[in-house]
Amino acid sequence: MSGGGPLLRAEGVTVALGGRIALQDAHLSVDAGEPVGLIGPNGAGKTTLLRAVLGLTPLSAGRVLVAGQPVSEARRLIGYVPQRHEFAWDFPVDVTGAVLSGRARSIGWLRRPTRADRAAVDRALELSGLMDLRRRPVGELSGGQRQRVLVARALAVEPRVLLLDEPFTGVDVPSQELLNDLFGRLAEDGTALLMTTHDLAAAARTCTRVVLLNRTVVAEGGPELLSDPDRMIQAFGLDRAGAARRPTTEADAEAAA
Repeated sequence: MSGGGPLLRAEGVTVALGGRIALQDAHLSVDAGEPVGLIGPNGAGKTTLLRAVLGLTPLSAGRVLVAGQPVSEARRLIGYVPQRHEFAWDFPVDVTGAVLSGRARSIGWLRRPTRADRAAVDRALELSGLMDLRRRPVGELSGGQRQRVLVARALAVEPRVLLLDEPFTGVDVPSQELLNDLFGRLAEDGTALLMTTHDLAAAARTCTRVVLLNRTVVAEGGPELLSDPDRMIQAFGLDRAGAARRPTTEADAEAAA
């Protein structure tokens, strides 16, 4: 793990969606070279927090800093891997084109990619193990290959902070192992990683720290926290028998993460 202090810091982040509180006074930080798992039930605010870090969701209170800068000034430092259903896999583009689209912000819509753009795409393809698939239409890829395309697309911007939304969902075991290895190498190179996941086993393998979220940070610590029944009950709103408690507000019942 590389040193250098927090690359990502969320301080007192509060977000209201549709007049309801989706996040309230959430605090977290991710150091350079640290893979952190963001764990919580559906409706806990995980994706909302990622969107706040990206500057896509306005804050009601608090602030987000990336490398000590406001998100509005540091967006270029962030790579984002969305859930697979958010990408148009039926679009007629090959793997290289899909990865190159990650650099649209720096290229601009009316300019041709530069040598530097293509070099960044090649590095991302190499890191993600996709060089032999670079000319394959994305619609012909398996689920694990598609997940690697989304990771490569985010890496093409050469981020210092990488946000991953459910990167292991629907991915087979070999692809999970490949992704685990890739995330480990990125951390060793000093990238800060924040990933949401429902796969607790994958979080325990991949992350050196986990943050339990349920509209605010409930607890954080090493992966052993996932074996703490009291903390997990608190985060997931479960009783001792494992049954979910009834939502007490409309915000509790939101289906969005």
